[in-house]
Amino acid sequence: MSEHTSLPDLSDPVTVPMPTAYGEFSMTVFTDPADGKEHIYLLMGHPAQVSEPIIRIHSECATGDLFASSRCDCGEQLDGSLRIISDAGCGVLIYLRQEGRGIGLKNKLRAYQLQDQGLDTIDANLQLGLPIDSRSYVIAAAVLKALKISKLRLLTNNPEKVSSLQAHGLEVNRLPLQADYHHQNLGYMKTKQIRMGHLVNL
Repeated sequence: MSEHTSLPDLSDPVTVPMPTAYGEFSMTVFTDPADGKEHIYLLMGHPAQVSEPIIRIHSECATGDLFASSRCDCGEQLDGSLRIISDAGCGVLIYLRQEGRGIGLKNKLRAYQLQDQGLDTIDANLQLGLPIDSRSYVIAAAVLKALKISKLRLLTNNPEKVSSLQAHGLEVNRLPLQADYHHQNLGYMKTKQIRMGHLVNL
């Protein structure tokens, strides 16, 4: 994954109050000037006034986030993150539109077809000629700096997110994010743990 050397300006943000099942947030939609994609962040309370606010950077997963797919742990991570932020009364969830670790929804389903034939999530991507993980967290770092957050607790099991934010001068402490693992996603989770270095407790 390549990262830009400087942070982009967030383009033309729009913010509205957003009452949710998890409490009162504000929702901001903004455009990444690098590729024109619209991303989202949900903000509760006044995180810039907290010494280490809780932050979640969540990459879009339509199957898990919208339809509660059991093939991954994404929907549970999204739900758990919003609950943790709500319980703290303060924090930010940054929702990045980079489906399928950056390959898009249709390609993710193609990779699922290969996984159903016995390949793991990495080898399925490689057989399709796709990157293992092309996500970038540059725009997330830009959001945090725009919100005047320089030190944070990051809800993640992915050390790549931590190192990416640190590369942009942010001070990051990791908070583990546990989901319920079961036979339908255990192979996927083992691959993330063994081959991608994710810090999960299986």
